[in-house]
Amino acid sequence: MITAADVKKLRDMTGAGMMDCKKALTETGGDTEKAVDLLRAKGAAKAAKRSEKSANEGAIGSYIHFDNKTAVIVEVNCET
Repeated sequence: MITAADVKKLRDMTGAGMMDCKKALTETGGDTEKAVDLLRAKGAAKAAKRSEKSANEGAIGSYIHFDNKTAVIVEVNCET
């Protein structure tokens, strides 16, 4: 039986979502270490899938402070 404490422990260890942690624990029979490995594998699969997409939309912003000694340029890209 998977308890809320088990889910919380796994979530604290991995930072994954609550339902993802619960599913991983259910699939591994409550084994926390195997659940961590499963979540890592799923995360790698998601990352590989997203790496194929290009973030070709975005914006560039700049700011120059009034003292003319501090400046920032920021580029933000997104998938649409």
